[in-house]
Amino acid sequence: MLPPEIELDAELRKVVTIRACCTLRLFVPIKGRPAPEVKWTREHGESLDRASIESTSSYTLLIVENVNRFDSGKYILTIENSSGSKTAFVNVRVLDTPGAPQDLKIKEVTKSSVTLTWEPPLIDGGSKIKNYIVEKRESTRKAYSTVNANCHKTSWKVDSLQEGCNYYFRVLAENEYGIGLPVETSESIKVSERPLPPGKITLLDVTRNSVTLSWEKPEHDGGSRILGYIVEMQSKGSEKWSTCATVKVTEATITGLIQGEEYTFRVSAQNEKGISDPRQLGIPVVAKDLVIPPAFKLLFTTFSVLAGEDLKVDVPFVGRPKPAVSWHKDNVALKQTTRVNAESSENNAVLTIKEACREDVGTYLVKLTNSAGEATETLNIVVLDKPGPPTGPVKVDEVTADMTGLIENHDYEYRVSAENAAGLSEPSPPSAYYKACDPIYKPGPPNNPKVTDVTRSSVFLSWGKPIYDGGSEIQGYIVEKCDVSDGEWSICTPPTGIKNVHMEVEKLVEKHEYKFRICAVNKAGVGEHADVPGSVIVEEKMEAPDLDLDMELRKIVNVRAGGSLRLFVPIRGRPTPEVKWGKVDGDIREAAIIDTTSSFTSLVLDNVNRFDSGKYTLTLENSSGTKSAFVSVRVLDTPSAPVNLKIREITKDSVSLSWEPPLLDGGAKIKNFIIEKREATRKAYAAVVTNCHKTSWKVDQLQEGCYYFFRVSAENEYGIGLPAETSDPIKVAEVPQPPGKITVDDVTRNSVSLSWAKPEHDGGSKIIQYIVEMQAKGSEKWSECARVKTLEAVVTNLTQGEEYLFRVMAVNEKGKSDPRALAVPIVAKDLVIEPDVRPAFHSYSVQVGQDLKVEIPIAGRPKPTVTWLKDGQPLRQTTRVNVSDSTDLTILNLKETSKEDSGTYEITVANVVGQKSASVEIITLDKPDPPVGPVKFDEISAESITLSWNPPVYTGGCQITNYIVHKRDTTTTVWETVSATVARTTLKVTKLKTGSEYQFRIFAENRYGQSFALESAPVVAQYPYKEPGPPGTPFVTTVTKDSMVVQWHEPVNDGGNLKVEVPFIGRPKPTITWTKDEQPLKQTTRLNIENTTTLTILHIKESNREDFGKYTVTATNAAGTATDNKA
Repeated sequence: MLPPEIELDAELRKVVTIRACCTLRLFVPIKGRPAPEVKWTREHGESLDRASIESTSSYTLLIVENVNRFDSGKYILTIENSSGSKTAFVNVRVLDTPGAPQDLKIKEVTKSSVTLTWEPPLIDGGSKIKNYIVEKRESTRKAYSTVNANCHKTSWKVDSLQEGCNYYFRVLAENEYGIGLPVETSESIKVSERPLPPGKITLLDVTRNSVTLSWEKPEHDGGSRILGYIVEMQSKGSEKWSTCATVKVTEATITGLIQGEEYTFRVSAQNEKGISDPRQLGIPVVAKDLVIPPAFKLLFTTFSVLAGEDLKVDVPFVGRPKPAVSWHKDNVALKQTTRVNAESSENNAVLTIKEACREDVGTYLVKLTNSAGEATETLNIVVLDKPGPPTGPVKVDEVTADMTGLIENHDYEYRVSAENAAGLSEPSPPSAYYKACDPIYKPGPPNNPKVTDVTRSSVFLSWGKPIYDGGSEIQGYIVEKCDVSDGEWSICTPPTGIKNVHMEVEKLVEKHEYKFRICAVNKAGVGEHADVPGSVIVEEKMEAPDLDLDMELRKIVNVRAGGSLRLFVPIRGRPTPEVKWGKVDGDIREAAIIDTTSSFTSLVLDNVNRFDSGKYTLTLENSSGTKSAFVSVRVLDTPSAPVNLKIREITKDSVSLSWEPPLLDGGAKIKNFIIEKREATRKAYAAVVTNCHKTSWKVDQLQEGCYYFFRVSAENEYGIGLPAETSDPIKVAEVPQPPGKITVDDVTRNSVSLSWAKPEHDGGSKIIQYIVEMQAKGSEKWSECARVKTLEAVVTNLTQGEEYLFRVMAVNEKGKSDPRALAVPIVAKDLVIEPDVRPAFHSYSVQVGQDLKVEIPIAGRPKPTVTWLKDGQPLRQTTRVNVSDSTDLTILNLKETSKEDSGTYEITVANVVGQKSASVEIITLDKPDPPVGPVKFDEISAESITLSWNPPVYTGGCQITNYIVHKRDTTTTVWETVSATVARTTLKVTKLKTGSEYQFRIFAENRYGQSFALESAPVVAQYPYKEPGPPGTPFVTTVTKDSMVVQWHEPVNDGGNLKVEVPFIGRPKPTITWTKDEQPLKQTTRLNIENTTTLTILHIKESNREDFGKYTVTATNAAGTATDNKA
């Protein structure tokens, strides 16, 4: 059972950088028993649906083809089996165009501009953002236009906008790989701003508790409709404005005011963008009833009315308080009736007169009276009525034919009425009787009779009025016919005749010959006839088709796109011709409405577009012939798509396009062409150039290896036309560069093994294969000898002793590279090469329990024998430790390594030419052995003990990081940690309990764990002293009468030991010497000196007075001398 392990390649430990549209391959060797379960995830849970994952017991491979910016990020690999789990990650950066900018906001809108702000994209495509592209689109259009293609900040003011229009905006980021995804405003933005303040404010009325105001509309509504007005007021002495009314009209009455209080008013206009600055009333207003003397506001003082109609006299006035109104007529108080009444309101008096008559004519006085005074006004009312009868008698001065409508030979009398605007007067007395008689005669013959048309059964006649009507109005015409075959005349019209001056004579016999004559009729009778010239044979008249093109249709007919095309053409022909409309180089749209009669044909086409331009043909055909004409129609529209768009050239970073102008120019000259590109993985096109004046363009700075679509649009004065687009994506690539250096790996009598480096550049397209060619000496012909997909090939079937040249070509989907030739010719013969062994590393480290595989490259011809030694002894191979050899490698396999596997391994290779050796060191990494004892107690006191020990013999293949010291009171079994971070091999343990016995243990620790413990002997925490020996026998040295001086000698043994520690440093390690009182110090069983790498220690057992003196320690090395004194 082995826990899972992941071996990340050094390249995968860095950030893996890859170009967009390329293929991401993450190959990771893995280990573990049983074979671990493999799981790939993304850091933020992104989907791996596009990834192809292959896993075996020894590796896992993740492949993502055609990567884009969204494939950037951290890829996490987790492998797990019953022995544990292991996780690693790989950071991937896809070099692509940026993602969409973030948080696009509208910062400010005015009547002609919109200010945008945004944040940089979350994904920069692995390259610094160079600039931003700002675009706008009217909501009624589909295409965006560029505002700024080189914006270097995250905000922009888009100006020169059309006030009141709605716009969409979008922003795109650009890096060295191109233009990224757009961020677009979700809703259209109306280009408007807050309105200007309302106009002049007028005070209409004031009462004790209300004010009525009116105002003018703002001079400008800000480009958006005024939604309403806000009226605010401010009391005197207050700084606060409060809303008192919100209205949609330009007038408001504010109520609830306090009588006598002074107020200031202001009004603001509001549209959908906000509230305007306020317009303030010029003076404050005091809430009180006004006292105004009465006054009239009449525009005129005379009122007219037709008799029988109603009259309403409106008299406007002012006055506070409301004045009393009184009316007088002709200085007499007006008597009010149901027909005549007067009423009044706050500011006008109304006099109503129903069905006015002559009695209502007169002078009216209206009087206004209130507490402030009075006012009068005189009004004149005029009733308009028909006049009285004229004064008779009526006299007839002359009788003529001018008076019509009389019956001839009848007697008549006459009377006269006067008339004015109001009507007729009573008639005058009647005149005497007069007889109506005016002399009349029969009319002359009709003028210019003729035949206008003939059919198989009828004849069409026309004529003019007679030149002489006989003094009487022509009442009608009589038409007669005569069949020449029988010579009889018959009337074709009713006996009273017809009123018209034309007629169709029907029911005639086909092929018969007829004559016709016409007579005029008046009151005097039937006049002289007029004969139609000649005779007429009744038969169908044949007429070839013809048409009358209007002068406007003979020119080019121009019509704006979206308008209606109407072509009206008069036609003729017998029989009625068949009409056909057509269109050169195309068909007429099905939406066209064609109407045809015997006399005209029309074509109507609504909502025309550029494709309706062209030559419209009209063909008329009957049995008499054919007639054709055409009308040229030009629809003024944007151009159609350019034609014949071709890819002329492709390189690793550019594509050259060519095209021809559109077939339809939209009725205006092509100003320029617009070239756009789109990556195959995207939906939006980005502009390459918007002002191209030729029919070709080289699109450069493309991302190598990516697929692109291209499109070209023409532009005229009416806008940008339809695009021509490449049907398939174009891969930006070229043939690869030649392969790298070619190396001869092996030569035999009949074969050559070659290898080579990848081309420095694959041309932007994956290398498909390599072609190996050879040329025999003396030949000029190169022949193909191998096709491989790897970077090596073995060429066989060579002739021994023959000399050959070799070359290699790389192939991608665009073609073959130039060849890379081997620098020198190769002779086909077996090689003899001195053996060589070159380890890649001098040492190998492995953790105990893990497997180790050491691969040592070897060389030599013939193949050398390989010998392994460990620490100077032949390596003993087992199932756990074994060696395997190949042609160019010798491999040492160590399974489940132990610390005994560490040591120096020597590899010797030998063949008939010679031999060579090399050595490597294998370091096994494990937790260390215990420290080396015994544990020494360098210093003991009642409260502390100083410990020391030696490092472990086996450090685990790495440095000892620290030591861990435990202690326990021997009366318990519980161990306590004294310190877990001891860096040196000595430690002073403090805070001990005097007289207690302690035991200590020490662990060594490295990065792989801690060792077993080294335990000390028990030790008691007490001073290392005994009670002193007895003093010497006392004796008296001096005696007086009242005192004695007693003396004695010190004890021989004072019961104590002495330890003096002196630390030192120096390189090389200095030599240490001790002196006492400037004499060399002699070591005895009671006095000895101990030296370590950093300390010199003087031990004196059972010290006494003889040990008193000056001790000097001296340290000496090649660099100098140092001394220290101890007393």
